[in-house]
Amino acid sequence: MTAAFTFPGQGSQTVGMGKALAEAFPAARAVFDEVDAALGEKLTGIIWDGPAETLQLTENAQPALMAVSIAALRVLETEAGFSVGRDAAFVAGHSLGEYSALAAAGSLSIRDTALLLRTRGLAMQKAVPVGVGAMAALLGLDYEAAVAVADEAAQGQVCQAANDNGAGQVVVSGDKAAVDRAVEIAKTRGAKRAMLLPVSAPFHCKLMQPAADVMAEALAGVTIKRPASPLVSNVLATAITDPEEIRRRLVEQVTGTVRWRESVAYMAGQGVTRFFEIGAGKVLTGLVKRIAEGAAGTSVGGPGDIAAAKDALAAAHSA
Repeated sequence: MTAAFTFPGQGSQTVGMGKALAEAFPAARAVFDEVDAALGEKLTGIIWDGPAETLQLTENAQPALMAVSIAALRVLETEAGFSVGRDAAFVAGHSLGEYSALAAAGSLSIRDTALLLRTRGLAMQKAVPVGVGAMAALLGLDYEAAVAVADEAAQGQVCQAANDNGAGQVVVSGDKAAVDRAVEIAKTRGAKRAMLLPVSAPFHCKLMQPAADVMAEALAGVTIKRPASPLVSNVLATAITDPEEIRRRLVEQVTGTVRWRESVAYMAGQGVTRFFEIGAGKVLTGLVKRIAEGAAGTSVGGPGDIAAAKDALAAAHSA
């Protein structure tokens, strides 16, 4: 198998995402209904009708993005003959997308995934008071240079690499004063751009430890099965299949760096030549083309993407 299935993270959400899929395909509609039932509320109404400010709340955006991803996957399965176990050499997701990947691979139920992501979103928002933390994108610096900037900026506070997205895109996270310093230092180190991000909390840094503790308890109470295809872990950038290791790594992920550049490079090194981004947006597809030379990316977020994805999967199998 030369294909990998990847799942987007927070920031890819838009009002109306997944609506056309649900209107066109009963299999997609069933996923949204299942997520609504799990949460005991009409999250689907927020996803499709907004307002955007409500959808962007972390506790809504995380289960919403998972719902769209799994809805798109179900359509790929029913209409295009996709099978995670047969067709994906690996599954992987960016931050919350890791939960979508596990749901896609049958490791977590949709109900448990929705509840875990609601818990995760709330816990991450509550871990640090608004205004205390920040995140910033450092563009044009490689990972090592960005880590050096974060280390210099810390000055006894928290400032660490949160996302290594690849192609010179590194996000740092931590105490606001330290992140502010990182922005200024990065500009003197040759960054093309260095800017604060409009986020409500400093994700993927040590300040998120209270949220990691909440997730350790939440994850202890759910069943995690062996995934149909290996999961490339955010914090390891290598493949894992053992349910108990998956549980541990999901806890570590809350405070750890999302090693996306290394994850894509790992999959490419294992022979993956086609990456399917399943769900909202095209962020991961764009990154793949810049990380893995010669690899192709296909994004699947609406009804118009299904036929092209079927053709791309056939090409991946014949490669």
